Amino acid sequence: MIPALLLPLGLAALAALAVPLVIHIARRSEQLPTDFAALRWLRQKPRPRQRLRFDEWLLLTVRLVLLTLVALWLARPVVFGAEDKRPVVAVMPGLVPAEEATAIPPDATTVWLAPAFPSLDEPAPKGSANFPSLLRELDAKLPPAAKLTAIVPETLQGADAERPRLSRPVDWKIVPGAMPAVPAAAQALPTLALHADDAHAASLRYFRALATAWQKPALSCAPSRLRQGVGGWAPAISAREDAAGSPPPTPPASGRGEDCAPPAGSVLIWLTTTALPHPVTDWVAKGGTALVAADTPIDRTALTPLWRDPTGAPLVEARAAGRGRLLRFTRPLAPAEMPQLLDGSFPAAMAGLLAAPAPPPARVDARDYTPVAGAAAPTPPARDLQPGLALLIAAVFLAERWLATARRRGVAP
Repeated sequence: MIPALLLPLGLAALAALAVPLVIHIARRSEQLPTDFAALRWLRQKPRPRQRLRFDEWLLLTVRLVLLTLVALWLARPVVFGAEDKRPVVAVMPGLVPAEEATAIPPDATTVWLAPAFPSLDEPAPKGSANFPSLLRELDAKLPPAAKLTAIVPETLQGADAERPRLSRPVDWKIVPGAMPAVPAAAQALPTLALHADDAHAASLRYFRALATAWQKPALSCAPSRLRQGVGGWAPAISAREDAAGSPPPTPPASGRGEDCAPPAGSVLIWLTTTALPHPVTDWVAKGGTALVAADTPIDRTALTPLWRDPTGAPLVEARAAGRGRLLRFTRPLAPAEMPQLLDGSFPAAMAGLLAAPAPPPARVDARDYTPVAGAAAPTPPARDLQPGLALLIAAVFLAERWLATARRRGVAP
């Protein structure tokens, strides 16, 4: 164990040790002289020089110890190397490590691999948390000399993209069993926010049909609210209604497009010959996605092809814009120029471009997920001695008060 002081300047309080010394010198017990008749007429002789002496040695010692402890408490003493170095065995919830019971050291600490790491004597937590993060957290909490053993099933669920890298080798024990699989999440298809000018109004039908194929609503900028000077979005006419002969909604004037900032969580389809207004570019920079027409003026620097036709010519290009994405058609949205608009694979192709990416696989064989060593060793925690010193200071203070107020004493110094 290595003692240390986190605030050595607190030892300056040791200068207060001079206070009880001065008090005990200045306020010694009073001595009253008594005159004797036989000595009254003797010639006065010079008194011997008074020696420096202390009364109440026990009380003085207690007071000096009290001030020393207070100064030490102010310096915040700690001790390094006082951690519990016993081996730790972490068990995945849902397992009964009966087969491994003989391999667990008798002095080992057994915990569940769950938040707060409850003892194995407690009921097993329900469900499975992010066990790779729990492994890293447990590794950071243990002292460098402690051995770590993990008992896991053959199949793990919730794995990261790479094997856990810890600061120590882990005894990775695999027992029969599997963590429950999480159903694969369906691809999150976005809501389309449609905005077009008169020159592109006919192209909206393809995206209304796309929204119907996705079974997602399509929104368009509401002209009634725009006339009031307020940007807003309303459900666009569906592809079924469009096929029945209902006229498409009148697109808002391109000059008022700045009032139509798209709602959160949607993908903006911007089919105009005007540039994106500042509210829309700010929305994209904060994480939005916008798909513009081929003749929409944008910065075409660093555009990367995302969708190509059978000949290899690009159909859609994209680039990053802040935290969002900006996509652009390379051709006019007409079947003569882009036959893919009438192809049955058009909804799936657009879903691959605009839908949120699917989560990476998280189910893995435990043998392929053995943690590796090599991470930076955690800083060993220090044991704070201030709480214990506070109790000792209180006990010494009570002893000092008892000695200072005892009846057997004379004049209190």
